[in-house]
Amino acid sequence: MKELEYPFDPEWILKKKKALKRELLQNTQQTFLEKKIAILGGSTTRDIRDILELFLLNYGIRPCFYESEYNQYYADGMFPNPALEEFHPDILYIHTSNRNIEQYPSLEDDRTLVMQKLQAEYERFQALWEHLHAVYGCPVIQNNFEPPLYRLLGNRDASDHRGRWNYIQRLNQMFYEYADTHQDFYIHDICYEAADYGLERWSDPFYWNMYKYAMCVPAIPYTAFQLARIIKSIFGRNKKVLNLDLDNTLWGGVIGDDGPENIEIGQETSLGQTYAEFQDYLKQHKKLGVLLSVNSKNNEETALSGLERADSVLKREDFVDFRANWEPKSRNLYATAEELKLLPESFVFVDDNPAEREIVRQEVPGAAVPEITKVEEYIRVLDRSGFFEVTNFSEDDLKRNEMYLANEKRSRMQKNFSDYGDYLRSLEMKAEIGAFGPTYFSRIAQLTNKSNQFNLTTHRYSQSEIEQIAADPQYLTLCGRLEDKFGDNGVVSIVIGRKEKDVLHIELWLMSCRVLKRDMEYAMMDTLVKRCRECGIRQICGYFYPTAKNAMVKDFYALQGFEKLEEDAEGNAKWFFRIPEQYALKNQVITVTES
Repeated sequence: MKELEYPFDPEWILKKKKALKRELLQNTQQTFLEKKIAILGGSTTRDIRDILELFLLNYGIRPCFYESEYNQYYADGMFPNPALEEFHPDILYIHTSNRNIEQYPSLEDDRTLVMQKLQAEYERFQALWEHLHAVYGCPVIQNNFEPPLYRLLGNRDASDHRGRWNYIQRLNQMFYEYADTHQDFYIHDICYEAADYGLERWSDPFYWNMYKYAMCVPAIPYTAFQLARIIKSIFGRNKKVLNLDLDNTLWGGVIGDDGPENIEIGQETSLGQTYAEFQDYLKQHKKLGVLLSVNSKNNEETALSGLERADSVLKREDFVDFRANWEPKSRNLYATAEELKLLPESFVFVDDNPAEREIVRQEVPGAAVPEITKVEEYIRVLDRSGFFEVTNFSEDDLKRNEMYLANEKRSRMQKNFSDYGDYLRSLEMKAEIGAFGPTYFSRIAQLTNKSNQFNLTTHRYSQSEIEQIAADPQYLTLCGRLEDKFGDNGVVSIVIGRKEKDVLHIELWLMSCRVLKRDMEYAMMDTLVKRCRECGIRQICGYFYPTAKNAMVKDFYALQGFEKLEEDAEGNAKWFFRIPEQYALKNQVITVTES
C-alpha cells in the first residue's frame, strides 16, 4: 500500500488507521504470515501497537498481540506470567525510553559511584533479556535510549561522568555490546529516530504528562515503521534485488543523447559528485548481499559505455543481470526475476521517471517502487524505506553476488551441451551434507524465513528454535552445502524431521532456488534415507502445504518415490515412503561428503 511506504503522512495514518486496516485485510492477493508479538511497555503502547499492525500487514505479516499494562514491562517479563506463557510469543518487544532508567548520576557522585549505578542499570535489563530468552526462546527487540531533553551541564553533559547524556550513551553502548554478542537479540534504535525526527518535538513533555507516551503522538508512525522493519527482516520479508534505471538515476543526463563523455558522474561537478555518492551507496549494498540489476531503455553498448568511464563507481561486473533494451520495464523486471529464480516481489525498482514507476507499480504487484525525485534525496528515501533491514548477516550474504554471477557462467556453459546430464557432470559438483551445527545456525534460520518457492511446508524458525531442534534427539536434521568449479553456493538445502517410533515426519524441506535443477534434492534424499536407517527409521511421512508461491514443489514427493496418502480440498497433502531393503541412489552427479 503506497500510503504506508516512506515517505508517509504520519498524522493521516493515525487518523485513518481503522480504514487502512480494513483495506489491508481485504487484500485477496496477500498471503499473510501469522505471528504473535508481545509488547512489554514502559509507557503507553496502544497506538504504537495499532500502527505497528498496519505496517506489518503491509509487509504480509498478520500480528496477534499481547500487551502489558502501563509500565509493567519488567514485572510481566521477569516474573511468572501464565498469560504470556500461554500466548507463546514469536517476538518479544520491550518498549522503554529514558524515562524508564531508574538510576541517574547526581552531581555529588564520583566516578566509582556513577559506574556502580550504570552497571546496576545494565544488569537489570540483562537479567530481563536472559530470563525472557530462557522462558520463551524467541527473538527479543529492545529499545535503546533517546538523548535527554535537557543538558544540565550544557555541552559538558556529553563528556562529564555525571552528565545524563554521557550516562545514556554509555548505557546504550553496553546494550550494543550485548546485541553484538548474542543471537536473536535486536536493538530498536529510538536514539537515532529521535535525532532524525527532532528531539525537541519527539520528547515534548505534554504527551508524557497527559498520556504517558514516551514520544509525541505524531512520531508514533515513525517508531512503529522502524520497528516493523526489524520484525519483517527477522521473518524473511526483506527485498533482495535493486532493479536500477541508468539515465538520471545512476548518472545525470541521457547517455544516448549526451554521449558517455558528457554525462554527470565523478568529482568534476557538484551534480556528478552526488551521483557518484549514490553509486557508492548502492555498491555498499552489494557488499551486504543485495543484488544489483539494470533495467534501462537504452542500447546495451551505449549503456555499458557509461559504466566504463573511469569515474563510474559501479562497473558491469557489479550487476548480476543487465537489461538495456526497448522492452517495457515491467517485462524486463519479470525476465530478471526468472533469470535469478526469484519472485518479482523481491525487487525494488528505482527509476527517476514517474511514468515508469507507475507502470511497474501497476504491472508488478508486490515489487517496491519508491518515490524518488531529486538525486540529492535518492539515498535518504532508499535508506529510510528499510527495504534491506539487516538483522542477521552471514558469510553467505557477503558472497551472494559472487554466487549469482557464478550462476550466470553456469547458464552460459549449459548452452554448449545437448545432454543435460553431461552438463551437470561437467560442473564437478561437491556437496557437504550433515546435521545442523553451530557454524550454520544463523544461515539455517535465515533460509527458513526467506525460502518460499522450494519449500514444502513453509514453517518458519528463529535461531533459538533451530538451536533447540539441533539439540533435541527426537529430531533428525540435515543441512546441505553445494559447490562446483564456478564457486561455493553455501548452505542451500535444509530438512527437519521429527521421529515418532520408526516413522520420520518431515516438518520442513526447503532448497534455495539458485540451485534448482542441479539434483541437490536427490543428494539430500539419499542422505536422509541413510540417516533414517542408522537410527531405526523405516518409514518417512512428507507433508505439502500449498501457498501462493510454492506450486513448483507440488509433486516433489512423487518424484522422490513417495505415495500420496491423502489430500484435502485446499491441496494439503500427506505422502508416505517405506524405506526399501535395497534403496537405489537417486543422485548420480554430485559427490557427497557427509559431516
